[in-house]
Amino acid sequence: MGLLNDKVVVVTGGGHGIGRAYCLGIARESGTAIVADIDESAAHGVAKAIQDSGGKALGTKLDVANFSSCQEMAKKTLEAYGKIDGLVNNAAIFMSVPAEKGSWQEITEEAWDRIMAVNVKGLWLCSRAVVPAMQQRKQGSVVNISSNMAFNGGLTMMHYVVSKAAVVGFSRVLARELGGDNIRVNTLAPGATMSEDKPTGEILKHYDRTASTRILKRIEQPEDLVGTALYLLSDLSAFVTGQTILVNGGAVLH
Repeated sequence: MGLLNDKVVVVTGGGHGIGRAYCLGIARESGTAIVADIDESAAHGVAKAIQDSGGKALGTKLDVANFSSCQEMAKKTLEAYGKIDGLVNNAAIFMSVPAEKGSWQEITEEAWDRIMAVNVKGLWLCSRAVVPAMQQRKQGSVVNISSNMAFNGGLTMMHYVVSKAAVVGFSRVLARELGGDNIRVNTLAPGATMSEDKPTGEILKHYDRTASTRILKRIEQPEDLVGTALYLLSDLSAFVTGQTILVNGGAVLH
């Protein structure tokens, strides 16, 4: 028995970085991780790693900015397991799929639209595809991933910061709309997290600088976020909805 015993949880962007850590954590707690990623080989790789260690997982390709792709992912999940208990809207343009940087006047229209299509519209489309299965059973938990940059601003990345601020508003409205169906919706906002394997040079210096601004002065790791995600997905948070939890070692107090 684990914290997520027999719960089926979809993790978008589950093939890399923090999303991969969420999937491994779900499996460790006896849940079934649906590893959904635009990088199909990475999704299957994470699912196989979970299965090889005795856990339950399904890897599938997903483009969150495409509604038919979201619907196909939900259909595959329901065909395999008959239900969906949780959704972690984690897929975003930032690290694995890099975001263009520049001042607010220098960001291109194409970059702005691409960020919004994935980071904001993608949440909406995935929720539209997955939530009906939760509504049928009158239970479920949606965890939307924001960023502490939405609370302290972030130079050279206005489009990213705006998209992550939108996640908070999206979650609050969805929480109100789905409360009658006993579906909880919350936001998890990470700080700058070491989501790359063995970073060097300027990237490592950036993480070191960020660590120095925190109350807990160390680099944030993907595993630091898993406990809060599992809490929000589990029955431990059965009376928690519409909330935003920042997990950043005290870099931003909210």
